[in-house]
Amino acid sequence: MIKQFSIKQVCCFMLLLGALYSCNKDKAIDVVPRDRFSDATVWTDKGASDLFLNDIYLQLPDGNNWYDPFDNWSDNAMCGFSWPSSRNSAQQAVYTPSTLTFGDIGNCFEWGSRYANIRKCNVFIEKVTASELDEEYKKLRLAEARFLRAYYYHQLWMSYGGVPLITEVLNRAEQGDDIFKARNTFDETLNFITSECAAAYTDLPVSPESGRASKGAALALKGWCELFAHKYTESAATNKQIMDELGYELHPDYAEFFLTKGNESKESIFYREYIPRVRGGKLEGYLGPTFTKDGAETSWGGVSPTQELVDDYAMDNGKIISDPTSGYNPQDPYKNREKRFYQSIVYDNTFWYNDIILTRQGVGSKNEIDLADKDDASQTGYYMRKRLSDKITLGADNWDGASSPQNYSYFRYGEILLNYAEAQNEAAGPDESVYEAVRKIRDRSELPPLPAGLSQEDMRQAIRRERRVELAFEDKRWWDLIRWNIAHINLNKPLHGISIKESGGVLTYTPVPVVGGDRKFDASKNYLFPVPQTMIDKNKLLEQNPGYPQ
Repeated sequence: MIKQFSIKQVCCFMLLLGALYSCNKDKAIDVVPRDRFSDATVWTDKGASDLFLNDIYLQLPDGNNWYDPFDNWSDNAMCGFSWPSSRNSAQQAVYTPSTLTFGDIGNCFEWGSRYANIRKCNVFIEKVTASELDEEYKKLRLAEARFLRAYYYHQLWMSYGGVPLITEVLNRAEQGDDIFKARNTFDETLNFITSECAAAYTDLPVSPESGRASKGAALALKGWCELFAHKYTESAATNKQIMDELGYELHPDYAEFFLTKGNESKESIFYREYIPRVRGGKLEGYLGPTFTKDGAETSWGGVSPTQELVDDYAMDNGKIISDPTSGYNPQDPYKNREKRFYQSIVYDNTFWYNDIILTRQGVGSKNEIDLADKDDASQTGYYMRKRLSDKITLGADNWDGASSPQNYSYFRYGEILLNYAEAQNEAAGPDESVYEAVRKIRDRSELPPLPAGLSQEDMRQAIRRERRVELAFEDKRWWDLIRWNIAHINLNKPLHGISIKESGGVLTYTPVPVVGGDRKFDASKNYLFPVPQTMIDKNKLLEQNPGYPQ
């Protein structure tokens, strides 16, 4: 029996780990051997080896502690305050190889930090392979490390295209400039990621210890990368394998899945766990409605959903609001909308935490739509509800105390169904299996199936709307805009909020452009991020992405 340390347990050992291991991410390519454990004390002991691997897990995206999450880079949302990266770096697409910054989501896509984690994976793989630890342990943990390395490579690949594929532990003191590698191609990088996922799948368990990689996680990453690369036949097959073989199910309650009751759900495939007040989350205090009872500021208001997102939620009869037979009334816009709208969005005159949230103008509410960018109130007249709990103490208790306990999901079964539906529709058209995958998603939200007889293009647009709504605030939207090649369309027009005014007891609703919603996206270069100049200065073999200063 393998003695296992959970990902949660590692938090209690981080001080010890820090004493044993250090790695300066800014020197990720200057691989100095100061960051090695003592072989005599680590690679002969499963517990110590687990500490090393668990530290690699802890470098995965920490999405419950972002005050400016990645949806704010897209057309789904914007930050309610003006200083974060989404409003300054992304908003006008002014970033260069010397100025690009991702703010608090940076460790997901920064070149140096990702290669630092890849190097940790390489160290673990090399040392454990050469160790005398028992074969059962080695087989399992090496599969986890290979999956994690593939995960970090996929973040680089989506961000920059082809990147240097490094699978050995480099040492500049011994190898000199031989440590520097040229970039592999986009396809070579994709093939490496998917082959590593396939290899890891063989040795990973179906039901791992909570928070660790599984067969489902390996296939989910593989199928997503195939979809991102427009390898539709391959992606459909990979996602179908998950659907047919691994026993995942949709959680019966969409809203509940993202709260603590969903932490052990059969919908979960790969996720990050949190321990309140030890290594907990702060998302309610960062991302929720800003002001509550008596004007108390109980959140920073980091996410203001856009009118563009709100308009993609269907009516409860399943019809989109632009359908003249849908029953939608633009002067009563929140009536008879689908369940996910009410589970995901805080809008005018709805309850949150301890108060009715009023975003309408002229009634003295501190949550009045902030069209002057004067404070942290919503820029759009909407706040985020999905993923947030109003059953914990909000305010400083959360943003300082890190009291959020719910998981942050990287892959869940709902996404797998949508990945399959999209890939199969692109590969073979809207066959019955495509309708069935989408039907399962819509059934949960009490929506009727899509109408029969859709063309491939009609189904494509239906799946894209379904995906936007189902995966809202899960930090997926930017990558969908990129892979669909529509970022230059959606991000080159103003984003909107809703101005609500009362006169004579009658409310009027008017979509309005919002401050910070004038996004820019240069199709000639912004489909890839620039390789950091600091990395090119170190490694002369690196080529810059097209359109950026060489």
